[in-house]
Formats: sequence, structure tokens, C-alpha cells
Amino acid sequence: MSDIDPVQYGALTAQVTALEREVSELKADVRTLLELANKSKGGFFAGMAIASALGGVATFVIDHLWGRS
Repeated sequence: MSDIDPVQYGALTAQVTALEREVSELKADVRTLLELANKSKGGFFAGMAIASALGGVATFVIDHLWGRS
């Protein structure tokens, strides 16, 4: 009446357990990557703000040294 093989059932149970462990590790890795991306995004925007400010100052100084044509 029962078509379930206990050996195959045990193997499937072990596979599910291993996959659950791997998924948990992947979740942790994705969280770490997300934190790293958020940190680098803030640094990128700060760098762009500094570069824009320096570019604006340089343009202002050069424009006033050589005068407008």
C-alpha cells in the first residue's frame, strides 16, 4: 500500500536540509552585499558632490582670470 521507499525518503530529507542551509548562507551573503552597495553609494555621491564643487570653482576662477569673450 505504501509506495514510499524509506531510503529515498531519507535521501530527499537530507537534500532538503542541505538546501535550506545553503539558502540561509545565500541570504546572509546577499545582506552583506546590500550593505556594501549602500555604503559605496553614499561614498559615490559624496565624491560626485566634491568633484562638482571643485569643477565649479575652477570654472569660476578660469573665467575671471581670462575674462569672458
